[in-house]
Amino acid sequence: MSKYDIIVLGSGPGGYVTAIRASQLGFKTAIVEKENLGGVCLNWGCIPTKALLKSAQVFEYLKHADDYGLSVKEFDKDFGAVVKRSRGVAEGMSKGIQFLMKKNKIDVIEGYGTLKPGKKIDVDGTEYSADHIIVATGARSRELPNLPQDGKKVIGYRQAMTLPEQPKKMIIVGSGAIGIEFAYFYNSMGTEVTVVEYLPNIVPVEDEDVSKQLERSFKKIGINVMTSAEVTTIDTSGDGVKATVKTAKGEQVLEADILLSAVGIKTNIENIGLEDVGIAVDRDKVLVNDFYQTNVPGYYAIGDITPGQALAHVASAEGILCVEKIAGMHVEPIDYGNIPGCTYASPEIASVGLTEKQAREKGYELKIGKFPFSASGKASASGNKDGFVKVIFDAKYGEWLGCHMIGAGVTDMIAEAVLGRKLETTGHEVLKTIHPHPTMSEAVMEAVAAAYDEVIHI
Repeated sequence: MSKYDIIVLGSGPGGYVTAIRASQLGFKTAIVEKENLGGVCLNWGCIPTKALLKSAQVFEYLKHADDYGLSVKEFDKDFGAVVKRSRGVAEGMSKGIQFLMKKNKIDVIEGYGTLKPGKKIDVDGTEYSADHIIVATGARSRELPNLPQDGKKVIGYRQAMTLPEQPKKMIIVGSGAIGIEFAYFYNSMGTEVTVVEYLPNIVPVEDEDVSKQLERSFKKIGINVMTSAEVTTIDTSGDGVKATVKTAKGEQVLEADILLSAVGIKTNIENIGLEDVGIAVDRDKVLVNDFYQTNVPGYYAIGDITPGQALAHVASAEGILCVEKIAGMHVEPIDYGNIPGCTYASPEIASVGLTEKQAREKGYELKIGKFPFSASGKASASGNKDGFVKVIFDAKYGEWLGCHMIGAGVTDMIAEAVLGRKLETTGHEVLKTIHPHPTMSEAVMEAVAAAYDEVIHI
């Protein structure tokens, strides 16, 4: 039996990062993967979707070339080539992970791993043991009883990335990041898209101002948005799919070629031996302490299968902290109140901290500033004036409670707010930090100035 210091089960952005950090710290490390190195994120999620969205963005630029004083007489899309490019990007990233495994002398064990008592993992009949086993098996598309996925007419995100041909009409159920990103992509390609959201606002975890702005932007480009709406039944007996949608105004039947179910995720915790080992689970999540130890010594869990936010960067941070704790380093628990969230449609969305509603519910007296990109020189020059930066401060102490952005490139801007909040920066300090002009990022300074009645450009 092969013996390791650490074995990681799953090679997504939680697992492979964990394995690399463990190796850096001197542990003899192995990683177990049943499919492709990089997991869902690199192969079927974060990375290839961004490749699709980039193709959509370039196509949008071509369609609006006249706005930039350019004349492009003939252009078209090749849906198959767009999908092929996306798959190529994913394959390149997966090969990059293979290189990192070799570079860091991590043994890659291919196959289906099952946890066993006594700090062991069975991989397709071969047993391996370790002093520490870290479970990072991630999640998949969640299926609702009234929306069973057949992989053809009713699909999850995985099929949405590799459809053999572009649908003329698509219904997307759910308006979280996955649903919104695919809505933008398919609409840009020329598909007629309807988004159905059960709650009153699309992107419901975001600040209400952001949700309303995205709905306006989507309607402007022809995406049909239905909020406070529920798909009650579907009929796939015909050529396409018919969805009965219940709204406050009554029932409506929508017809489309494809229905994409984007109603969240389901953790991959079945059939991996948690019960055999006695690891505690509650509401589809593995229970862990602040350092990702389960109730059974020697077994740990990180990423989507634990109660924190199901985001790639969260899984990576958890894995690093987990192995650093095992190594005896002094580490602080992750602050889950300072995790940035991003949605990569157009306009992009990025946020961190409390929404205005959450801050008011907590009883804070607020200073709120908002700077529209319509007043930004860089945004005007680039032709992307939709959106704004909104900042929320505690009026008493100047604490930066939240930051919410919607617009071009904001997913690259949000880290300023995350870092500022980590360093306990006050509004006054942000205001007096000189931002370069002309940039989109100076909108952060301008929004803070607006909160303190010192704004110059609006």
